Amino acid sequence: MLTHLDEKGVKMVDISEKEEKNRECIARGFIKLKPSTVEAISRKEVIKGDVLTTAQIAGIMAVKNTPNIIPLCHPLPITGVNVTFKLERDGIEVEVRVKTTYKTGVEMEALTGVSAALLTIWDMVKAIEKDKDGQYPHTRICDIRVVSKRKE
Repeated sequence: MLTHLDEKGVKMVDISEKEEKNRECIARGFIKLKPSTVEAISRKEVIKGDVLTTAQIAGIMAVKNTPNIIPLCHPLPITGVNVTFKLERDGIEVEVRVKTTYKTGVEMEALTGVSAALLTIWDMVKAIEKDKDGQYPHTRICDIRVVSKRKE
């Protein structure tokens, strides 16, 4: 059966009348890991390589490719991305700061960057996070959120 989508169907928001403004968003998330895994990351002893550098690149690439991942997200000119990490005893906090001068905000880009960086960390350490049954009882991604956003 064919259905008809009227004007209330799926569509991108029309931003053509909006003013360009300087915009910035900071998003954060956390990956819970075993303390021994955090230690291996900090010592750069993970078999797949430098976890934080790889996650940093993944976060930046995800920010730049957000409109290819989120269907109704506008492509926009990214003027700056910064991906940082805070190592804690039980995991790693990832922070992504995204800047643009455009007609719409960069919340989705910042959230996508955090998500990709966290997933990359998990992928790189999964061999040492698994238990004897191949499960991940200690590992989880949590608290992905927008910390702040601004436009001027």
